[in-house]
Amino acid sequence: MSARNAEAGAPVRAAPRREITPGAALPLLGFLLLAALFPFLPLGTRSEFLLQIAFFTLVAGIMALSWDILARSGQVSLAHAAFYGLGAYGYALLLKAGLPWLLAMPVAAIMAGGVSLILGAVTMRLSGMYFAIATLAFTEVVRTIIQNLPESVAGGATGLLVPALLGGNSRAQYFLAWGLLAFTVLVSLAVRLTRLHFAFAAIRQGEETARVLGVSIVRFKLLAFFISSCLAALAGVLYAGKTFFINPLETFSLANSIAPLTTSIFGGLYTTLGPVLGATVLRVAEELLHNSVKNGYLVVYGLVLMLSILWLPRGLMGLRRNKKHGGDL
Repeated sequence: MSARNAEAGAPVRAAPRREITPGAALPLLGFLLLAALFPFLPLGTRSEFLLQIAFFTLVAGIMALSWDILARSGQVSLAHAAFYGLGAYGYALLLKAGLPWLLAMPVAAIMAGGVSLILGAVTMRLSGMYFAIATLAFTEVVRTIIQNLPESVAGGATGLLVPALLGGNSRAQYFLAWGLLAFTVLVSLAVRLTRLHFAFAAIRQGEETARVLGVSIVRFKLLAFFISSCLAALAGVLYAGKTFFINPLETFSLANSIAPLTTSIFGGLYTTLGPVLGATVLRVAEELLHNSVKNGYLVVYGLVLMLSILWLPRGLMGLRRNKKHGGDL
């Protein structure tokens, strides 16, 4: 279709229907099944410690996949720490106001999503490096605001106590995190298997091309931002409920924006399994290095990550793309 036809209101041809093939679905289903069975393994005396590591691995998976959903629309954001923190603080303040945790969780996520729409509208004309810098600056603005609120409201720079999620039951907390990861996977699949996938891909390839195809750039960019930020906020809720305590310095740290980016690239961009797998592998590698290389383990971890990305430019999922398995999810 030509640009002239698009401007004249000519109908845009419907996107071809995407289907889930067994070769693509089995690895993803296998991963979720193994994660669901993990608490039932004979973990021995270190069961609480291992469950905690597994819990935060699931949280990292939610963060990575939520960032990847936004990246599919061509937006490289460094504001994930902001929405992670807004979810954590929103949840804590809603509990403080008397809302039950089951209601406070989605409300906090939607509130963070509402903020993302404002940020998205303000930064709509920016792209590339300028967009990334603007989102990074937004995170610092949010952190500063939270830090300077009265201590009676949000704890100030000291921090805020948060009631334990599910009464502090580690296994119940783990399955809640697993359920939210499964929900995030379903959202990702819904994006990949509907016209959203083609709209996001068109915008990522070039906004002029997307306009010619009849894609509403503003609407789809804001939708990607909203979905991504709501999921990141749910990860923040899990963090707050697990640690019992949040403070601006740690919750809004730059690491919480960089980690989803690196894990998504390491696992494989624009897929569902890739970011989750990348988060799992890197989280486990970090723990192993921390236990074996006490001093300077972060240096070793950084070198391993850098070399892995250089050797696997398409991430872990790139290892499968040469095989005929019906595509990646």
